[in-house]
Amino acid sequence: MTTQLIAARDGKITQEMETLAAKEGVDPRFIQSGILDGSIVITKNNRRSIEGLAIGGGLKTKVNANIGSSRDDMDVENEMEKMRVAIDAGADTIMDLSTGGDIPGIRRALMERCPVPVGTVPIYQVAAENTAQGKHLLDLTGDQLLSAIEKHGKDGVDFITVHCGVTLESVRQLTEEGRLLDIVSRGGSIHAKWMEYHGEENPLYSQYDKLLEIAREYDMTLSLGDGLRPGCLADASDRGQVHETITLGELAKRARKAGVQVMIEGPGHMPLNQIAANMTLQKRLCNNAPFYVLGPLVTDVAPGYDHITAAIGGAIAASAGADFLCYVTPAEHLRLPTSQDVHDGVIATRIAAHAADIAKGIKGARDWDDRMAKARKALNWKLQFELAIDPAKARERRAETNPTDEDVCTMCASLCSIKTGHMAVK
Repeated sequence: MTTQLIAARDGKITQEMETLAAKEGVDPRFIQSGILDGSIVITKNNRRSIEGLAIGGGLKTKVNANIGSSRDDMDVENEMEKMRVAIDAGADTIMDLSTGGDIPGIRRALMERCPVPVGTVPIYQVAAENTAQGKHLLDLTGDQLLSAIEKHGKDGVDFITVHCGVTLESVRQLTEEGRLLDIVSRGGSIHAKWMEYHGEENPLYSQYDKLLEIAREYDMTLSLGDGLRPGCLADASDRGQVHETITLGELAKRARKAGVQVMIEGPGHMPLNQIAANMTLQKRLCNNAPFYVLGPLVTDVAPGYDHITAAIGGAIAASAGADFLCYVTPAEHLRLPTSQDVHDGVIATRIAAHAADIAKGIKGARDWDDRMAKARKALNWKLQFELAIDPAKARERRAETNPTDEDVCTMCASLCSIKTGHMAVK
């Protein structure tokens, strides 16, 4: 079975390359070239009929929204509503992080209804099903995990997070240096403890070639997960994180050689002054593979507002080279997000992505802002609402206090600078 990467090597421009190039406003050969050198991926399982998504260098920064059940909230329709809200708010992809209930059923329901690429983390299903059956969390096998990955591929999953860089050596590096908050990634902590429990290497690392065979069969993009990402500012840029990134760079080369598309996941929590350097380092160590980051969250003390802390870090990260931002909601660190949390998280992350695209000079990014400036100059409220990143919110705020003069707003009222500028002076 061919993949987008194998097709590009054969000199072919696929239908997906054509379609997505037109959407991005670039030449199809630009997409083909990026896939060839590993700086761009197209996330689309060859079993799905969706358009797919191009992620990578020279393209618009993309936004992912996470949904998914937990043991304490297993309502499938609730998760489907979150998916709908996320897409309506402008999310480019959806990741199903379900850890409770009928996980395969939730995934299949999502695959049937979701018009954008879907990602999953297969180890969540294996671990959750083991514990639900009364087994020890760590009594899972490499074969179990690879079998689950195969099922996700058959179901049409477009990209999967796999924590292949959590190795005996990377965990040793982390442990010897010491951390304030240890490992905060669910997948990372399971793999680290599995290796300690069994005294063996991470099966996704030791059996990486088998993983590549599965991914190639379905053209399923590998998102090489940052299982050792920092979960607080104190742990940012430590040896465990950097060693894992070096390993992921080596694994990315092996994936591309096998015809498998790959992107790299990144931090986590990180001080503002370390973000740009981390983006540069990742691109260098991973040969410019698309970089997918969670935030980064730039402070640890804002629970309830972490969509803002993540958007601040995301704007800096994307302007410095990150290609794909995973949203963070106001519920981060507190509870499973509601539909409103999902909406707010997507909008905040889209603002960060767009701000970064302006800084990166992505074609057409500034045009949007310039159109808004012209609409404001013309006091054209209808067009301002249409151009707003969240039109409903803009209309709602405007309607809360009606101005005496409909041309202006209640902030400046009769002293509106724009209206004053229109005033005829003899």
